[in-house]
Amino acid sequence: MSKQREKLFNDFPPVTTGEWMEVVTKDLKGADFQKRLVWKTNEGFQVNPFYRAEDVESFPALENLPGQFPYIRGTKKENVWYVRQEIDVQDFAEANKKALALLERGITSLGFHLPKNALSAENLDILLQGIAPDKVELNFRTCISRTVDLARLVVGYITARNLNVMECFGSIEFDPFRKILKKGVDEPDWIEKAVEIVKITAPLPRYRAISVTGNRMNDAGAYSFQELGYSLAYGNQVLSELIKNGLPPSMAAKKIKFEFGVGSNYFMEIAKFRAARWLWAEIVNAYKPPCPNECDNKAADGTCRCAAKMNIHATTSQFNQSLYDPYVNLLRTQTEAMSAAIGTVDSLTVRPFDEAFETPSAFADRIAANQQLLLKEEAHFDKITDPAAGSYYIETLTASLAQQAWKLFLEMEETGFYNALKAGSVQDAINASADTRFKAAANRKEVLLGTNQYPNFKETMAVKIEDKETHGCGCGASDTPTPLKKLNSRRLADAFNALRLATEQSGKAPKVFMLTIGNLAMRLARSQFSSNFFASAGYELIDNLGFNTVEEGVQAAREKGADVVVLCSSDDEYVTYAPEAYNLLKGGKELFVVAGAPACMDELKAAGIEYFIHVRSNVLETLQMFNEKLL
Repeated sequence: MSKQREKLFNDFPPVTTGEWMEVVTKDLKGADFQKRLVWKTNEGFQVNPFYRAEDVESFPALENLPGQFPYIRGTKKENVWYVRQEIDVQDFAEANKKALALLERGITSLGFHLPKNALSAENLDILLQGIAPDKVELNFRTCISRTVDLARLVVGYITARNLNVMECFGSIEFDPFRKILKKGVDEPDWIEKAVEIVKITAPLPRYRAISVTGNRMNDAGAYSFQELGYSLAYGNQVLSELIKNGLPPSMAAKKIKFEFGVGSNYFMEIAKFRAARWLWAEIVNAYKPPCPNECDNKAADGTCRCAAKMNIHATTSQFNQSLYDPYVNLLRTQTEAMSAAIGTVDSLTVRPFDEAFETPSAFADRIAANQQLLLKEEAHFDKITDPAAGSYYIETLTASLAQQAWKLFLEMEETGFYNALKAGSVQDAINASADTRFKAAANRKEVLLGTNQYPNFKETMAVKIEDKETHGCGCGASDTPTPLKKLNSRRLADAFNALRLATEQSGKAPKVFMLTIGNLAMRLARSQFSSNFFASAGYELIDNLGFNTVEEGVQAAREKGADVVVLCSSDDEYVTYAPEAYNLLKGGKELFVVAGAPACMDELKAAGIEYFIHVRSNVLETLQMFNEKLL
């Protein structure tokens, strides 16, 4: 059988790239290849429609196995990740019950968010009752002003139990620049605190102490190359300061944990995690950290290769979560979780689908956990390491993204990440990316299913929105009279949510009547387009199969009590139909809209027709204008 297969393949002559391009060019029938088939990414590089082996010949990933430096293909030989779920601790006993229940359902990592005013050894005992620190990944976070105290409590708790510390794993999450990124408040003592917390956690070698929170940038709307480049600069500045303050380079590197967000750009996110490990390994290797142990994972000169392993915790994106049609969030988080798993992260948190409007329900928490368990138990994503390896497309994405992130990293090295934060250049760049994405969503170039495309106009959400109490510590909010810039905190869907909520709260959904007439294909296409357009504001839609005359359509619209009448026909027919419909509606309460941008649009405007909607329309601004007129 194998000989037959080999002979079969020998029957096919090799095809050159030039021959492929000849076929593609022929199929394009004169269209420009670059404009039609080459994708210009937001990351600053182009993606071709196809790749071949010759495109990846010199890539380092092809020479490595999983678990080998520089770890493009993963830091481990197997693709095992911790299934993590977050617990916002208000009552320690209740949090313990929830944690135990989660462990029974397959959760292998817990993230505790602790109130700063209730930190004590007694409360920690209550919280961790029945939980084995050497069997479960435990992660702790509190107000930055009390993180050092929390670290002492956790270290004391674990060391007092005579456990093998090499089997105890987790993190105490100290984010040196949290206050700047979240609140625009400086943290001038960050170096001293970082050094102190690393020293405190030294007795727990497998506990990370410094969190590089690239996920904050992701949630603010950053593009992948920005999240990666800035995170590397963040991590490198912390690492260099720890080493300057006398900490062993190997230990310092092993105390740093990277937290990344996962967006919906499926293949780009896979490439991001692969590129992140690669670049961080090179950065750490540049410090030549000596290996403190006798192990087989060190360079010929004794440099510790284990220190160069990036530890990655991924969290599905908050930026693209939607209020309306919230079950679509399940689709987003599932593909995001797949990207993280294929990208071989160390641990993963899937956000509950209802997080955008309420404290996550027990149902939403359970589904979020099950999304990861399905990837393990049903899809077997944990049975193969780096399944993306060898894909010409993903290998090229990895290299291209690494190049763009490295360029940004080098720019940051000139000033230092902390100085760039104080100057606001990092925040400005990320916020500018967010603004670009807001504009793209407004024009439906960036699609949010159920929000700006294919929304369910009958859905109501205003009564479901919970006025959630925020448990942020608030410390430092008034520490300085000249606060620094902070990252964007709005979600991509927020402006569209405001539109829908305004419609709901007005108590009246304007009626949009589709006056369909003429060319069958065009009237159906434009009716569907217009329905999606106006449904984004929660308007009531009245579609029709078609009318024989414009007069018949106008009469039907008035019988239905329409507030907006949308003429749906072909460009050629608008010359006749549009003026006729406009004149019949003149003097009434209805707003008249033409669906499309016909060649005769200037003539129609001269005749008094004011409103046109088409693919180049800014959906958000147009609907805001209609809201002002109708609500």
